[in-house]
Amino acid sequence: MTAADAQAFCTAFTKTSGSNFYYSFLFLPKANREAMYTVYAFCKAVDSAVDEPPAGSNPQEELSRWRAELDAVYQGTPNWPITISLADHVKRLSIPKGYFEELIKGVEMDLTMTRYRTFDELSHYCYRVASVVGLICLHIFGVTAARAQDYAVNLGMAFQLTNILRDLGADAAQGRIYLPQDDLRACGYSEAALLQKQVSPELTALVRQEAARAHHYYAKAHAALMSLPRHERRALTVAEIMRGIYFRVLQKVERTDHQVFGPRIRLSTGHRLAVAAGIWLRAQFS
Repeated sequence: MTAADAQAFCTAFTKTSGSNFYYSFLFLPKANREAMYTVYAFCKAVDSAVDEPPAGSNPQEELSRWRAELDAVYQGTPNWPITISLADHVKRLSIPKGYFEELIKGVEMDLTMTRYRTFDELSHYCYRVASVVGLICLHIFGVTAARAQDYAVNLGMAFQLTNILRDLGADAAQGRIYLPQDDLRACGYSEAALLQKQVSPELTALVRQEAARAHHYYAKAHAALMSLPRHERRALTVAEIMRGIYFRVLQKVERTDHQVFGPRIRLSTGHRLAVAAGIWLRAQFS
């Protein structure tokens, strides 16, 4: 398979994913947009090996295969469409292999950990599955200064906490509880109540507490962003589009906290495009 064929595969894969991220990618120059499509495809495919494993597959073995393919990417001998495309981009953009290794380790945690005792334990997971993706993206955006890394790490934490709140019910249906056990106890909401999707004032208190923590990380990311020179802030416009979309998802969770046990909370396509266009325009003319 040629690099062009591999890129076409990753582009089609990402376009059909329905991800909130897709709408931010549209505002990137072609080369960077293609890199984002490929990185997203890699992340999604690795995650699906555990969360949506093909019938008859062994998730641990699948992750071992992805690790072997990642080695091949950095040795210049990849075999799969996603990794063939990835090899081209990591070489051009000097993306460290360690970031992808951390991502795989984070996804692997879902095979053995269905509970987190403290927020410190959860934050380690969030860093691996979300913050490192932000650090990868910095290489695509061309901004890798220390404060930009602070921005990426904190924004990744905020995104993952938003995801955890939005997917509380879906994760419970799979027997997974990502919210720290310490927090459940503090709010008087039991694991049994969560697994049974029980609505109560204690659930409301829990959702509000976790939403406040997500807001804290959004605020830390914003502070890091504002400390950067103007040209670097502008280079992070696409990340800010992602922030705008996810922040509004969090707001919807807060307004309708009991719906975490109902249909998945999401923004309409028109709403996502409007948010993306508004942030892009403000960045261009601010």
